[in-house]
Amino acid sequence: MKKYLLVLVILISSRCLGQDNIGIKFFGLSFHPLGERQNAHLMPNKLDRNAYFVLNLGAIISAEKFVYEGISIKFAQGIYADCAVQFGGFSHIGIRFRIFEIQRHKLSGGLGPTLVFRKNWQKLEGYHNPNVFKGSKESRWQYLFLWYGGEFEYKYALNERFDLTMSFVPGYPDLISLSFGVNYNL
Repeated sequence: MKKYLLVLVILISSRCLGQDNIGIKFFGLSFHPLGERQNAHLMPNKLDRNAYFVLNLGAIISAEKFVYEGISIKFAQGIYADCAVQFGGFSHIGIRFRIFEIQRHKLSGGLGPTLVFRKNWQKLEGYHNPNVFKGSKESRWQYLFLWYGGEFEYKYALNERFDLTMSFVPGYPDLISLSFGVNYNL
């Protein structure tokens, strides 16, 4: 583990060829590709009867450090009201690659370990447990650890310092999410 941390510190502190940035996004819209029929009654912000689309309110802060041209390390921390309007969030760190950059348009993709957490839904009356999240019924929190959590991010450069951003998290078949925000280029 120490070896991996040392490599990460060296990469982050090395001279980079890219635009380091910090950002904030507003979260968002969740899409359940298969629907959430069994738990839709627990989702007050659903946009349809079977909770295919659910509004979630929250924010994601991020920091991105380029380690080589078009390659970066990104940290993101999200806090939001989940689909049941309970406290939830995630922590993510991952490697990202620029897919393309054409004038003011950039598209990047990345993946890395992600910890998703939420207040325990097993305490909600009528909850059907699909056993995706870990945690017992007595636990205060549920969590899900993914080695491969990913994101696609589109950026439109407003000027040299600011980008409008849109993120797409493809968690198929369980959840696909969208968020929108702004990045400040350091």
